[in-house]
Amino acid sequence: MEKIENTNISVQSDNSEYIKISLSTLKKPIVFIPTLLTVGILITCGIWLIFKVTDNSAKNNNTNNLNTTQTTSVDNDPQTKATNTPKDGGSGYSIEQAVSDQAQLSTLAFDGLGFITGNIGTDSFLPPGKVADFFGFQYLRDVTQSGKGHSTDFVTNAANNVLFTLNSDQKAKMLALAKTQATTVNEYAYKRFPLMVAFRRQYTGTIPSGTTGLSKTAVMNYSSDLYEVDANISIQRAQLFSTILNSLDTKQKAYLDNMKSVGFAGWTALPDQLDKSSMTHDEDVLMMTYASEMFAWYSGDVEADTYFCPERQGDYFGGFYIKDAPAIGNAGYTIDESITGDKGQSFLDVLSATQKPIITNVVTTQKNAITGIVEKRRAIATELRKALSGGTIDTVKVIALGREYGALDGEISYYYITAFSQVGKALTSDQKTKLMQIRDLDKYVMEDNKIYLYSEKIDMPSIINTDFLFGK
Repeated sequence: MEKIENTNISVQSDNSEYIKISLSTLKKPIVFIPTLLTVGILITCGIWLIFKVTDNSAKNNNTNNLNTTQTTSVDNDPQTKATNTPKDGGSGYSIEQAVSDQAQLSTLAFDGLGFITGNIGTDSFLPPGKVADFFGFQYLRDVTQSGKGHSTDFVTNAANNVLFTLNSDQKAKMLALAKTQATTVNEYAYKRFPLMVAFRRQYTGTIPSGTTGLSKTAVMNYSSDLYEVDANISIQRAQLFSTILNSLDTKQKAYLDNMKSVGFAGWTALPDQLDKSSMTHDEDVLMMTYASEMFAWYSGDVEADTYFCPERQGDYFGGFYIKDAPAIGNAGYTIDESITGDKGQSFLDVLSATQKPIITNVVTTQKNAITGIVEKRRAIATELRKALSGGTIDTVKVIALGREYGALDGEISYYYITAFSQVGKALTSDQKTKLMQIRDLDKYVMEDNKIYLYSEKIDMPSIINTDFLFGK
């Protein structure tokens, strides 16, 4: 395109090359040329430059197209039949979008719907990938074309392709950590339950005598302890991933590079690459999680590692269950990316003029905590990546950052449950009926005596007394 600004003629081509002709650089004799002639000369120069830049742009594009079609050939590579597809598809997902007021309000309202219409069983549902999530997998999911990152096949296809190219020694290292980490990962899930019990007590008003409700400090401290477990899991995974990635040969790197280039649409749906009879269910889940997360780490950077979906924080309120219940055990199911915003807005629409601000004001109240979470996540992600470049992770620093991260998440969760309790107690019968209709999960009723260990339904375990989470 061509545009004239002040004393500059600017020519910009499609490949963003920018050329300016400044009139001030013309020699003084030009003043004797008639104005019309001057304009004509300048326009001619501009047209010539447009053709020149466009021609160069076309040449560059042709060269780039040739380069992108020359994919690396790998023997027995199930990816070689795939075509190059932009990984992102112009999704616009970013940290800035995730922490924006609109995204946070949508998530807050969606969680309000989940909590008020659910029970502790639905509160407990948590996808395994939301633990130790500093490896860019959530970003990879969100930017994958056509929303297919939220297909139930995404993890399966990613993991099986990664496992396909790893050798037996590399997979053995994965399995060794899975056997060690399974207990710790489950410990994290079990430690979440007391918070959810306390939140339900706050909501129903069954609080300990002599207290006025939840203690913000106690909730933050407990959440800090919980996130220390998460930090240790993250450190171990970073050490494992870096060891394997730094041991890849040329052929293996080419395979992963091609996976990155073609995106999900080009990944072959391979059969299971693991002998499931040789491991427990928890170990199998971890192996698939490791493989998919390691690929995301290989493909991404610190910003991708820092990124999180808004639902990642304060994840004790049943939002994940509303999204994922229809997908459980449903191969090929793709979760609707608009469900959080749509149902969140519908929740707000049901509230009265006095109820709605109780929810919307939380966006402002939590803002400093959300900003702090981004800072902690980026610092942790930066430290973990040191292992990938041959450095040493400062484990003390990561654990300290993890505890600070946990405290901030506890703070946000406290704001959530305080608002949900106030609104929930003020709802009319008609409002409650409308919210159940918005929830629209009559086919997915959760039993009161069941709870989720991540995405696996189990019997309600014995949970510690939660009186310590309340105060005056």
